[in-house]
Amino acid sequence: MAEITVFGGGTWGTALAVSAAKSGHSVMLWCRRAEQARAINATSHNPDYLQSIALPEAISSTSDPEEAALFSQYWILALPTQTVRGFLPALAPFCGKETEVCNVAKGIEIGTGARISAIVSETLPEVRYSVLSGPSFAGEVAQGLPTALTAASRHETSALLWQSALNTQRLRIYTSSDVIGTETGGAVKNIMAIASGMASALGLGENARAALVTRGLAEIMRLGEALGAHPLTLAGLAGMGDLVLTCYSTQSRNFRLGLALGRGLSLDEAKLEVGQVAEGAFTVRAVAESALALSVELPVSQGVHRLLYEGSSPQDELERLIARDPKAEYPPAMLWGSGQG
Repeated sequence: MAEITVFGGGTWGTALAVSAAKSGHSVMLWCRRAEQARAINATSHNPDYLQSIALPEAISSTSDPEEAALFSQYWILALPTQTVRGFLPALAPFCGKETEVCNVAKGIEIGTGARISAIVSETLPEVRYSVLSGPSFAGEVAQGLPTALTAASRHETSALLWQSALNTQRLRIYTSSDVIGTETGGAVKNIMAIASGMASALGLGENARAALVTRGLAEIMRLGEALGAHPLTLAGLAGMGDLVLTCYSTQSRNFRLGLALGRGLSLDEAKLEVGQVAEGAFTVRAVAESALALSVELPVSQGVHRLLYEGSSPQDELERLIARDPKAEYPPAMLWGSGQG
């Protein structure tokens, strides 16, 4: 048994808090709003997310970062990617070399192109960092439905720690040392889900969507390899597993965003219809910048960026993809990777 702090009272943070509590851990769930934290303590339900899930007695809640940080030396970050850098300095006075941080958000910071591992390294340099990723709709995890995830860290003991803390009969945790690949797969698959949703709305057929998703995986591998990831990581749970889940289900907010865009809604209208943060709409801006900086060809990601931010249309981007010159499916050198993160 251990004490675990989860920063973020959204769907994923709540689901992981439920899973950890059912495994025998005491959990402190930090919420941004004080009224949300009070409601959780009073009713054992999150009033804003996963409202139908009864929260175990082992979960308590607070909106005070200091109280949450001092509760445990094991921290799960379940915060929207674009808010992480602004929030972490509030935790700096309460962490040290014994603090273990496990990030579960999937995105890349706009403006800097930084993955969350880099943001944590800059703002909380003493902590040990891990990332948890893979095919995982929060509602299903909270209900105790089975899935498998990857915990990656440069420190083997940290990956094993989170594997031990979070592995259950219904939530199987594998370990990895490839932080770059695990973070890249989790972030870029959201862009592909937007593209898949648009393809579905346009009625292009399942053949086209399967081809799109598969080439999306090749694109994730190309970017991952340029960043220093190993392609095999991206053929696993944090890459292909999460990609398939996100691109083929209406439970995915990024897929639903693509559906709305494919029906002709503007980005603002589509966001309003989805009603929750669709990370892919942010991540695509950072990925488009990385493609230029690294001279990596990312036609699907760049097409989604043009559609969201440059006034292009789904039909224009479809024609652009189809008109591309034929080439080898995978350049031979890419299959070997350039190292691990």
